[in-house]
Amino acid sequence: QVQLVESGGGKVQTGDSLRLSCAASGGIFSNYAMGWFRQTPGKEREFVAVVSGNNDNSHYADALRGRFTISRDNAKSTVYLEMTSLKPEDTAVYYCAADWDPTGWRELSSVMEDYDYWGQGTQVTVSS
Repeated sequence: QVQLVESGGGKVQTGDSLRLSCAASGGIFSNYAMGWFRQTPGKEREFVAVVSGNNDNSHYADALRGRFTISRDNAKSTVYLEMTSLKPEDTAVYYCAADWDPTGWRELSSVMEDYDYWGQGTQVTVSS
């Protein structure tokens, strides 16, 4: 059983940057591809980014590529999401999730249902 705890959310202004962290415990961290998703009230949870277990591959939602960067530190069992040039439409609860992939051979997934474990989320609010 893997536990995920997000942190780093908060209230910022348009154009600011923010770094989210997600600390994992209870499993071999490098056996999991790690993803970030976000959700606003009344909308489905949407894919943000994913990074492979050995940190050699990543994939982003098209609309966010260039502003958001995902990375991980396997020694610290932590995945990060660096967000820059934030906009009010980035306001959401951000969730990290773990996708079991010990071989690292599967294609990185942007589909919620492929992820096995989820954190509780951290709120990011961007004001104009």
